[in-house]
Amino acid sequence: MWPYFPDLLARPVPRYTSYPPATQFTDKVNADAQAEALNSVVSGTPISLYAHIPYCQSICWYCGCNTGAAGRTQRLHAYLEALEAEMSLVAKLLGGRGKLQRIAFGGGSPNAIEPVAFVRLVDRLVTMFGGNSPDISIEIDPRAFTLEWAMTLAIAQVNRVSFGVQSFDAEIQAAIGRIQPVEMIETCMASLRARGIRSINFDLMYGLPYQTNESLLGTLDHVARMRPSRIALFGYAHLPHIFPRQKRIDAAALPGIEARFEQAAIGFERLVSEGYVPIGFDHFALPDDSLAIAAAEGKVRRNFQGFTDDQSDVLIGFGASAISQFPDRIIQNEKNPGVYRQIVGEHRLAGSRGLLRDANDRVRAARIEHLLCSGHADASCLLAEPASMASLHQLEERRLVVRDGSFIKLTEAGRPYARIVAALFDSSLPEVGAGSLAA
Repeated sequence: MWPYFPDLLARPVPRYTSYPPATQFTDKVNADAQAEALNSVVSGTPISLYAHIPYCQSICWYCGCNTGAAGRTQRLHAYLEALEAEMSLVAKLLGGRGKLQRIAFGGGSPNAIEPVAFVRLVDRLVTMFGGNSPDISIEIDPRAFTLEWAMTLAIAQVNRVSFGVQSFDAEIQAAIGRIQPVEMIETCMASLRARGIRSINFDLMYGLPYQTNESLLGTLDHVARMRPSRIALFGYAHLPHIFPRQKRIDAAALPGIEARFEQAAIGFERLVSEGYVPIGFDHFALPDDSLAIAAAEGKVRRNFQGFTDDQSDVLIGFGASAISQFPDRIIQNEKNPGVYRQIVGEHRLAGSRGLLRDANDRVRAARIEHLLCSGHADASCLLAEPASMASLHQLEERRLVVRDGSFIKLTEAGRPYARIVAALFDSSLPEVGAGSLAA
């Protein structure tokens, strides 16, 4: 259904969960900039909170997240103490001026901690930041999910649960170090639905070792039957030089670039045929889900958590490697959990790297976000850039975009190339705007 342009697919461009992208972060923007941003939040500003738990009961070989084995109980307790200390520091600087909208727990696997510890974290966040029934979401490892966790999530009034599924194929699960039978996921979903939690997400992957079109469709057969509210279908990124755990994956068993492209197309077609609304290039939602409703209203956003219906411009992250985003700056916490604990233990903010966004950055960020979320954008900021316009013309010739005056719109054929089109707005990638998209 989509034209195959290997030269475009092979081109490295950011995922644009932020702009400028994280590759532009510098240690010159750190805790001082973080404190300044928190002190500058205006009373009544909608805010969203993210808490990072960088631990898992067992480590999957494909994973590219900042996480480690839960191991010793004392290490988890020490980390949670630091997390609460950081929350207190931030709450004091914010001074009650934020209006809490959402809380998200990610990792790692937040259910690597004890259920009672999770309830405490929720209570502390709501108490410190004055939330009035905020939306609460959590990422869950099904292998560590229990009936106690199901009850805990219901008591904590969690609205949405995301399960890392990846694939239901037994051979693929063995090849990526994540064994979880179909029945396990079915039990998890039944436990949540029985307790009133019906907003359930699945994370799936294509491009995995030994994955074929048939095995992907087999997984999607199970998914269609279970009917999760949202689905993210990501392409596996094999980067063993960055994530040593991926060295355990047989690179020779990975599908090639054309096979990956075909799998993405097959997954898209199947999910759309099952009634899911496509959001951007790798998310899908049932028509009555809030993300699909936001898409219909042109209100989908994109941040470090992917495509979202969260409208907050201020996102505050807690924990090692967590990212805070403000309109004029982005700041990431210290990545190493041990160093993070030491910093917070000294009553200091943990921001260690980031960037400031000037007016031009913010215009380009808005254009990129609008293009990826809604499929169209105002390209007037490119008109004075001959190289960018030349690249845009090449994309037009391939019928991946159409132009109407200063506006550009992705065609359906251009959907899998959305990030390539978005890169035209990226001044940190001069090679993309220099006519390098030529075949």
